[in-house]
Amino acid sequence: MKSVFHPKAFLSHKRNVQPGLVARTRILQVLDEQESNIKGIMSLSGLGYNVIVYHLRLLEAERVAVRKGDKRPFVWELTGVGQQRLVNLKPKGGRPANPSSKPQRHFEGVSKAPQKHTT
Repeated sequence: MKSVFHPKAFLSHKRNVQPGLVARTRILQVLDEQESNIKGIMSLSGLGYNVIVYHLRLLEAERVAVRKGDKRPFVWELTGVGQQRLVNLKPKGGRPANPSSKPQRHFEGVSKAPQKHTT
């Protein structure tokens, strides 16, 4: 069975191997629901402290996550940067797409077939 990873778990400056993608997906799922500190992420994700700190710093370097506050424990939250899920995207005009209708094509200045020149 193919694993499904969070779209923001993919990093552009790091090699994306499966254990890292799994760990970042768990962290991102927690942060999608609420901002949290490392202890809260540990209890909800089941990951260890060092794993969470390592991946949060990677996500921070890619500007996907940011830590808030001046004192420890820092609270982490998502920034909105990174790959988005397709269900979160809106089509232009803000109207939902109608999957049952055929796409309309508008071609301006294009004729149906090229004209042949006879001499």
